[in-house]
Amino acid sequence: MHGNGETSGELPTAQLVAVADRNAGNGTRHTVKIRDVRKAFGSFQVLDGLTFDFADDAITTILGPSGTGKSVLLKHVVGLLEPDAGQVMVFDQDIWSASERERQELRKSFGVLFQDGALFGSMNIYDNVAFPLRKHTRKPESEIREIVMGRLEEVGLLAAAKKAPGEVSGGMKKRAGFARALVMNPKVVLFDEPDSGLDPVRTSLLNDLILKVHKEHGGTYVLVTHDIQTARKVSDYIGVLWKGKLVHYGPAKEALDSPKPFVRQFLSGNSVGPLGMD
Repeated sequence: MHGNGETSGELPTAQLVAVADRNAGNGTRHTVKIRDVRKAFGSFQVLDGLTFDFADDAITTILGPSGTGKSVLLKHVVGLLEPDAGQVMVFDQDIWSASERERQELRKSFGVLFQDGALFGSMNIYDNVAFPLRKHTRKPESEIREIVMGRLEEVGLLAAAKKAPGEVSGGMKKRAGFARALVMNPKVVLFDEPDSGLDPVRTSLLNDLILKVHKEHGGTYVLVTHDIQTARKVSDYIGVLWKGKLVHYGPAKEALDSPKPFVRQFLSGNSVGPLGMD
């Protein structure tokens, strides 16, 4: 931290905790809480003391330049990376104080849509979506079929159920990955740059789908992106990362109207400001 945080634009920890306390007081619930999380790879400090909560039944978008720690943060939330310091709280439990078995159970509450959909090339779309149910439950195949076909219908992929991932478009792979992320009825859904590799129209359609499904089912959605239009369209809350620090967090309108130099520059795409080519 630099002084009171205004020099670098980062949000002071005390202010973040105050925001969390205020949200708790107004009834906002937090399934996922981040407390002073730090992570370095060698001498490179990727996350440098992040503290904030993700509001339940809301879509929180994490923005920031490439390489600023957005995807690393998601891996901490789902328990794939252990922080060097700090806590990741899920359902009020520090996931790294839990046993490996408890951590595996907690992960069942998460759905994850990876950048490229991360589909198994040897399985068709149907079997890709059914995979979590077959691996983590003892449901009969008839019940699995009912669930999978329902999710495929929800994302508009019933006609592609028997196709291989290599036979469908990039947008269809994303939708299949979304269906798989939802198939266990997760409390938390994480999106790692879902708009990556999509043209503007398909990005907009995917955003519409995210909004539609969230409206129908609720849940804590956390979406990592660097696409400003996506953030404008889907976000209830926006967090902005820069150099491993949280420089803004709050309701979407606050971020979009922020006077902070970095936040204003990044959200406007202006070449003039603290963010350069380095």
